[in-house]
Amino acid sequence: KIRKIREYLVKENFIDCVIALPDNLFFGTSIATCILVLKKNKKDDTTLFIDASKEFVKEGKKNKLKAHNREKILQTYIERKEIKHFCALANMEKIQQNDYNLSVNRYVEQEDTKEIIDIKALNIEIAQIVEKQSALRNSLDLIIKELEA
Repeated sequence: KIRKIREYLVKENFIDCVIALPDNLFFGTSIATCILVLKKNKKDDTTLFIDASKEFVKEGKKNKLKAHNREKILQTYIERKEIKHFCALANMEKIQQNDYNLSVNRYVEQEDTKEIIDIKALNIEIAQIVEKQSALRNSLDLIIKELEA
């Protein structure tokens, strides 16, 4: 039933923007929420998806949208330009291909926050550790020989 509603809103070109908000923003619930911006007379068939889930300031146990967070979201909505890892435009066809799923993470690529590892530096460090280990083992062998003598 909910899919039918989403399908209707997309096919009628009413959805102008979907904004994913941070979790723990509203009193009484800690779940992440989103805002659907609906518009009757859109100029094109694109929908803007904004991932504002990291746009917050932690205050006590709650997350708050401060003025600068709200301003960034509003400016992004007004400009309607794609910003890597923050917002993306999707046309009606792309939304249909995603089975009318309006989840922002389907359209906005998440930033890869994995640590980049320098393999060459890591190999040098491993070689140094192995060398130290070997030297310590040799020292230990000498101490044991002296104790046995």
